[in-house]
Amino acid sequence: MKRKHESTLRRIFDHPTSGGIKWADIEALFAELGAEIAEREGSRISVFLFGEIRIFHRPHPSPDKDKGAVASIRKWLETNGVKP
Repeated sequence: MKRKHESTLRRIFDHPTSGGIKWADIEALFAELGAEIAEREGSRISVFLFGEIRIFHRPHPSPDKDKGAVASIRKWLETNGVKP
């Protein structure tokens, strides 16, 4: 895994939860983990990873994901054995 993705993963697992992680970095991490990403209606995307489909909302106008969404992503990754 590239350093940039490792850094994003560490930031997702930081305590307290960071709200300043760029969505593009999270999306790139998903792709690095082997996710299939597809556009959905509006600002939504579907992420097929770990045999599951999750729907996420791309944040706008700010490119940063909020703390609740980062915590949700952390829990999903942790449940599937992904840790920094």
